Amino acid sequence: MSRVGREPVVVPEKVDVKIDGAKVTVKGPNGNLEYTFTDHVKIEMSDGKVLVTPNGESRLARSLWGTTRSVINNMVIGTSAGFTRVLEYNGVGYKAVVKGDTLELSLGYSHPIHYKLPVGVSAKVAANTINLTGCNKELLGMTAAKIRSFRPPEPYKGKGIKYKEERIIRKAGKTGAKAG
Repeated sequence: MSRVGREPVVVPEKVDVKIDGAKVTVKGPNGNLEYTFTDHVKIEMSDGKVLVTPNGESRLARSLWGTTRSVINNMVIGTSAGFTRVLEYNGVGYKAVVKGDTLELSLGYSHPIHYKLPVGVSAKVAANTINLTGCNKELLGMTAAKIRSFRPPEPYKGKGIKYKEERIIRKAGKTGAKAG
């Protein structure tokens, strides 16, 4: 029995949820999201709440029950409040600049990296941090992971791009010849 799936998704007044079979459309002040779910779960709207129930007692239906509820909840939160992901970059000469919908990164390579931000994700750069915002949590996470992959943090000096809450375990460097 899913403890996550059992909870209803409360829909705020400023958010509009439409359910058409397995297709869920959520419209809010921050944007519109649409997702087509599997037919292993049943999605219903009642009294300003979205209820998700499994179709049958199969293992697949029960495993998709909580996942479906979480995705719908993320859609409601994203369209009403939005999501933010913060990246930090450290290193001598490392720079980041937003030019329109392109993030330009100088990360110690012989060339700058021009990353075109996907539609629905915006970026702001301030004092060695990159703030990514958007209403689609999945797309925002994939964008942050892609930007981090350009220069992942290294354990010796801590240079690279990391998530703000990420902790880098530092290693000691090589030692010189020992006198003996």
